[in-house]
Amino acid sequence: MKSLWNNFKVAFAMFSKIPMPRADWTKENMKYMFCFFPFIGTVIGVLTVAVAYAGRRFGYQPGFVTALLVLVPVFVTGGIHVDGLLDTSDALSSWQERSRRLEILKDSHAGAFAVITAAVYFVTWYGAYDQLYTSENMEAIAIMSLGFMVSRCLSGIGVIVFPKAKSDGTVAEFSRNSSDVISRNVLIVYLILLAAAMIWIEPVWGIAAFAGALVIFGYYHHTAMKYFGGTTGDLSGFFLCICEAGMAVILAVVSNLFIR
Repeated sequence: MKSLWNNFKVAFAMFSKIPMPRADWTKENMKYMFCFFPFIGTVIGVLTVAVAYAGRRFGYQPGFVTALLVLVPVFVTGGIHVDGLLDTSDALSSWQERSRRLEILKDSHAGAFAVITAAVYFVTWYGAYDQLYTSENMEAIAIMSLGFMVSRCLSGIGVIVFPKAKSDGTVAEFSRNSSDVISRNVLIVYLILLAAAMIWIEPVWGIAAFAGALVIFGYYHHTAMKYFGGTTGDLSGFFLCICEAGMAVILAVVSNLFIR
């Protein structure tokens, strides 16, 4: 039990800004880390529903509540995955050879395409949440709250099963220290349960959001393999961001077309 608790702490310390008791980053304490990665999404999902409910309950203006909804994931994670999104955007937009793209991923400077991507990303989130919140669509927001776990399950599976673009990168180190088969199977079980929960809330919307996440996961695999020769930590963050934003847009569109 102590080992599992340490794995939990390492997962939250690495992928969130939530204060955690100290745990050494040993192989034993990272072995099942990805089994706990989706629970950061649970925190984001709970806060998302809480913010939306509080906004309705206390009558706050839609623009203010929508802005808070957009910022919840950033506050919880510290923007670690957005950093991957922007680095990957710069690398993909460079149209350089593979080795140069991998170098750009490591560059701490933000290029023009990273700035453009950040603007598009947050405007997309704002538009999707504005549609969901102003239409008082709490069911779709609840499905989205589960989507934060779905994206992390798929991201974890990608880290475990995809080839690694670099043998010395963060993802490669995590993969070496993890119990691949157990972690992968646990994440798959999570996905099945999450899909069932999303469909239970509203079948058409839940199926659309989950299917969209799987399609984006396929795009992530294609992009990682074609342009980078495998995945990296930045590419994992890139996927997680576009997966969540994609689910939000899908829910905004589908919930408006297929009103309960």
